[in-house]
Amino acid sequence: MASHDEFRLVSSAIAHEGKLPRKYTEEGQGAAKTLSSPPLEWYNVPDGTKSLAIVVQDLDADVIPWTAWVVVNLPPSLKGLPEGFSGTKVEELGGGDYGEIQEGNNDHKVPGWRVPMLPEPGHRFEFKLYALDDLMHLGHKVTKEKLIEAVEGHVLGEAVLLSIF
Repeated sequence: MASHDEFRLVSSAIAHEGKLPRKYTEEGQGAAKTLSSPPLEWYNVPDGTKSLAIVVQDLDADVIPWTAWVVVNLPPSLKGLPEGFSGTKVEELGGGDYGEIQEGNNDHKVPGWRVPMLPEPGHRFEFKLYALDDLMHLGHKVTKEKLIEAVEGHVLGEAVLLSIF
């Protein structure tokens, strides 16, 4: 049971280790529709956090975990991300706190949220939220690999949400 002051990540669309709804995957959207990222909320961000980062991976991909989403430089003042955040222009969100946020490339080599059609059901997706003591300066092309290397020595806490698809 999670304690009330534990750094944690939740989604109103996904129960812990619950199913990732099809509407957030390529199976649930027609090819013409944009994939929608699920809503996320976090609680009890560690003291001293200067930015947050999210990495979402398919842990059961063929060879290595498959990256579905990377987001960096989320300000600790935010309490979460709304459904469909991926691909939204900063101006549409009102600028301000959202100004430094960058979406990195997924393993389709494009920025944003992307969960592909899976060869079989039952894959575990890990949503990992990092609390960091600094902003991440990763250049124009953000990747999971660049982020994982850059966060070394800067992680104040990690929160994980697991989901099955």
